[in-house]
Amino acid sequence: MANRGPSYGLSREVQEKIEQKYDVDLESRLVEWILVQCGDDLERPEPGKQNFQKWLMSGTILCRLINSLYPSGEEPIKKITESNMVFKQMEKISQFLQAAEEYGVNRGDIFQTVDLWEGKDMAAVQRTLMALGSEALTKDDGHYRGDKDWFHRKAKGHKREFSEEQLRQGRSLIGLQMGSNRGASQSGMVGYGTPRQIMRYDSPRHNGHQTNP
Repeated sequence: MANRGPSYGLSREVQEKIEQKYDVDLESRLVEWILVQCGDDLERPEPGKQNFQKWLMSGTILCRLINSLYPSGEEPIKKITESNMVFKQMEKISQFLQAAEEYGVNRGDIFQTVDLWEGKDMAAVQRTLMALGSEALTKDDGHYRGDKDWFHRKAKGHKREFSEEQLRQGRSLIGLQMGSNRGASQSGMVGYGTPRQIMRYDSPRHNGHQTNP
């Protein structure tokens, strides 16, 4: 783990707020899921954020985790090599993050490589793993292993089916609306991304004049 030295001032306050978001109960659930999902040959880490970080920071377990969610022969990370070299470990973390996004995890839920490898934001690491677990549970393709109560199942969108008659009526309505707008002018319309000018009209009272009713 990189030794970043003590934090002072604002950076220390920010780091403390980040650390407050780390959930020790969630850590236990994630460890349990990873052990079940990856197989019995993994060694359980000692409890604690630093131990959780050390357990994952080489990237090997993360790569095994994402591969376990695919059928045999279709794993996104073809070769997982053990290495103590920093750039190799960070490369494996990056491979996991890319594979997790391709699997369906939203980019906004993806942590940065340094969040894990340098321990900058382990709460973000938890968030990514939770999003991955939820995605795996929602897919329900037979590759998720573990308790289904560990993650929430994402809501699936319902595709609405329309009859040919409903589609025909909709096209007719759109045509009528377009016909009624043919004489409309575009003056006063504002293009997308263009700030509108707001004119302010002061009341005559503000100018020192009184209007007759």
